[in-house]
Amino acid sequence: MRIRDKLESYSAVDKVLEDYLATLPQEDAERRADTKSVFKGLKEKVLRDEVLERGQRLDGRAFDEIRNITCDVGLLPRAHGSAVFTRGETQALVTSTLGTADDQQKIELVDGETYRRFMLHYNFPPFSVGEVKFLRGPGRREIGHGNLAERSLLPVVPGEDTFPYTIRVVSDILESNGSSSMASVCGGTLALMDAGVPLKAPVAGVAMGLILDETTGRHAVLSDIAGAEDHYGDMDFKVAGTADGITALQMDIKVGGITADIMQQALEQAKAGRLHILERMRATLQDPRTNISSHAPRIVTIQIPVDKIRDVIGPGGKTIRSIIERTGVKIDVEDDGRVNVASSDDASAQKAISIIEELTATPELNKSYLGTVQRITDFGAFVEVLPGVDGLLHVSEIAHYRVKEVRDELQEGEKVLVKVINVDPSGKIRLSRKALLDRPAGGDQNAGNRRDRQPVKS
Repeated sequence: MRIRDKLESYSAVDKVLEDYLATLPQEDAERRADTKSVFKGLKEKVLRDEVLERGQRLDGRAFDEIRNITCDVGLLPRAHGSAVFTRGETQALVTSTLGTADDQQKIELVDGETYRRFMLHYNFPPFSVGEVKFLRGPGRREIGHGNLAERSLLPVVPGEDTFPYTIRVVSDILESNGSSSMASVCGGTLALMDAGVPLKAPVAGVAMGLILDETTGRHAVLSDIAGAEDHYGDMDFKVAGTADGITALQMDIKVGGITADIMQQALEQAKAGRLHILERMRATLQDPRTNISSHAPRIVTIQIPVDKIRDVIGPGGKTIRSIIERTGVKIDVEDDGRVNVASSDDASAQKAISIIEELTATPELNKSYLGTVQRITDFGAFVEVLPGVDGLLHVSEIAHYRVKEVRDELQEGEKVLVKVINVDPSGKIRLSRKALLDRPAGGDQNAGNRRDRQPVKS
């Protein structure tokens, strides 16, 4: 049992049992079954006695010692982020994928609908523990471990207002000898940082164990427990967190309870182990990458006035569908006026943003626009200066000379350069064309109103 390699140790222990069973008659099924039961109890006694009586673990580690750790990132170039985290004989291959708001998971509840923008899926294939089984859907164990790892990372995931991506993390366990869920937390942190997710802080996790003699009260708290210590021990206490605090806890115990002193000791050892693991992780990747993967969608967020949302969406979604078809981007409009534009290339995103900005722009006073004459009346013309925004070009503002017929100067559909000269509180816009024209020699032939003119003295 002191052999460090898991499979070698299991094989050596099983051989001891097989050699003894070979000495028993094959037809004595009851004795053979009793032998197996006693042998199982003997293995448990050996492990517990080694810890409590001799003060040592089967693999030779100190009670607070963490197994050897190796980390690597960026192994899968097509993945948006990837990492392999190995601790002892537990290894997790973790990938992270970035998506748009359309990729959020919709959850229907009794009281309404909700959406998840951060998801972590945990896979524990049979080959990770040397078994051959059918690969089926996730079971209770996989779902529970995935939820624990997800809750461990969720507090450090940036908000949607600063990082408008949907994030999916997948942890595939390649080998397991204890604490694969905490390996998923560590690997998940590295995969997210490799993807360029600006985490608030890196997270690491460690599983704490306990060997307790309930009769005498003697106990030993073990850091980073292996599979046998989990199986034959009295506690599996998973602690995940950053250098500054804890993000998630989960405890399974096989005894009636633990004292406050044991709990305090377990948390203190867990913190020391967590800091050690974080140090090894930082040696591999110090900070999140400054740029996201070239294979990930680019999301650009702009803010528009809330009352302009309808202009972007259009009747029945006609306008927004038109923008998507013309540019090939994905557009998500929030109720607070945030617009997320997602595209695989920057040019398409900028084209869509330009269209949205034109749709939501407000004419500025004293600014010039190249507008289109929409309608002509006796008193002037209505000119569209921005998409869906008209202003009045009064007949007196068309030219420096008197204009008798507006149609002599302008035609419907004609492009005309105008200047915004007034925007009243109700939003009505007045335009001027003559303000942009050179004044002819001799001054304005139609300057002033008739009633303001003074009679010419002879």
